[in-house]
Amino acid sequence: MTGALICQSVHHGNTAKVARAMAAVLAAEVMTPEQARVSDLSACDLLGFGSGIYAFRHHPTVLQLAREIDVRDRATFVFSTCGFNVLWLNHLALRAALRRRGAQIVGEFSCRGFDTFGPLRLFGGINRGRPGPGDLQRAERFARRIARKIS
Repeated sequence: MTGALICQSVHHGNTAKVARAMAAVLAAEVMTPEQARVSDLSACDLLGFGSGIYAFRHHPTVLQLAREIDVRDRATFVFSTCGFNVLWLNHLALRAALRRRGAQIVGEFSCRGFDTFGPLRLFGGINRGRPGPGDLQRAERFARRIARKIS
């Protein structure tokens, strides 16, 4: 199995930590959407798409790539970190974009992440220390389940 995790982690590196934990289990490469555009992903059996959540959506660069990339009949999964976890809503736009492109979504993962957006900055943010060791262990378990599903 070859895989790539396409991850945009902007403010605190929350999602990058999760992506690296999953990639270690899946023996996959972590790359940004910009790197994915120039990389040959056609050899990948598995693609993960993730970012922090901004106003109940993934980062615009991840959404744009999902609208353009050929994922037909490929195993894909969605992941995120966020201040407030509303999984069904937070992943809705990315899930829809991938399905329209023919992706086979095999799983979704989300955990809390340190968030200092807007007025939260005044109070020092929320979810300090997240994702923590427990979150990263859950991400690794999720990756092992994904690996078993597609093998």
